[in-house]
Amino acid sequence: MAGRVAAVVVAAGRGSRAGGDVPKVYQKLGGGEPMIRLSLSLFAGHGKIDLVQPVVHADDIALYDAAAAGLDLLKPVFGGATRQASVRAGLEALAAHRPEIVLVHDAARPFASPALVSRTVAGAASGAAIPGIALADTVKAVDASGRVAQTLERAQLRAIQTPQGFQFSTLLEVHRRAAAAGREDFSDDAALMEWAGHSVNVFEGEAGNVKLTTPEDFSRAEVLSLAALADVRTGSGYDVHAFGAGDHVMLGGVRIPHVRGLTGHSDADAVLHALVDAILGALAEGDIGAHFPPGDPQWKGAPSDKFLQFAAERVRARGGLIAHLDVTIISETPQIAPHRDAMRQRIAAIAGISVERVAVKATTSEKLGFIGRGEGIAAMATATIRLPWGP
Repeated sequence: MAGRVAAVVVAAGRGSRAGGDVPKVYQKLGGGEPMIRLSLSLFAGHGKIDLVQPVVHADDIALYDAAAAGLDLLKPVFGGATRQASVRAGLEALAAHRPEIVLVHDAARPFASPALVSRTVAGAASGAAIPGIALADTVKAVDASGRVAQTLERAQLRAIQTPQGFQFSTLLEVHRRAAAAGREDFSDDAALMEWAGHSVNVFEGEAGNVKLTTPEDFSRAEVLSLAALADVRTGSGYDVHAFGAGDHVMLGGVRIPHVRGLTGHSDADAVLHALVDAILGALAEGDIGAHFPPGDPQWKGAPSDKFLQFAAERVRARGGLIAHLDVTIISETPQIAPHRDAMRQRIAAIAGISVERVAVKATTSEKLGFIGRGEGIAAMATATIRLPWGP
């Protein structure tokens, strides 16, 4: 079996040139998500990545916790005084997990695609592989006085990006060797590998995989982030469960004390089931029963947060994001209002989105029908997602 693949996402810099009231990686882009969340989600939802190790600044832990809520990540570690030191901290934290391959990515590049990640993983099998873009402009070297010293042959030049992929053990050993030698001046991990005598392969990068540094970059990113996710889709979902024996109901991932329970193969959470179908509908990827058959014994009594997490990861795996989740609960009892905020918080955490993107409403059936007779509870949901434009 192939070894595990890890990703180190570096977000320990201050990004002062970007301006703003918070470090640049926590500034929100056009989709409404912090930059760091987009970068973390790329790896957390990628099928070829097993472990994601964030590296953050010690002063930013509260900002990080809010931005990373609901994502499947390793505990963050604190970075050092240089990018190189920060990467090394991430590698040392991963050492106990013994991955075979590691990708190193700057959180300030939030528009890298899942396809680029896959190409980096494949390229790392050679030992070291980095994405690069051919230069369109003429490039000149200048001296200290500003005079042209040389016109460089641009056919041999590449603008290098991240993620960069390496054999984990090799990169960690090189980082340790450089630290022991007092070398902390390498601008990227490929340069460090070159210093250690290792060959580095370059493969085709992506024009949209830009690094955000200045306020002008962020202005362009507002347009780029929305243009990159131009395929806006909406899906709907509906679920119903009957009352049965029990002392509580599960709704929106929240346990609510009640004189009866809800019957169902899993935990019978009608709210989460409706949301799962809404997301899968927006993706055109079937329904909850197709992915989690009710006759399969492994799902008997299963918590429905597993189903919603799966649906949210399917969105991220396609390079998209969940823009909004809206659910209406239809019941006579129990009373929903006291639990509304707890449901919103729980749904947001499971789906890996901010709570501002979750709406929970409730109504009754005015004593009509099976709900009015107190025989069960129903939920209707709508999901709005954004995907990269394509087939």
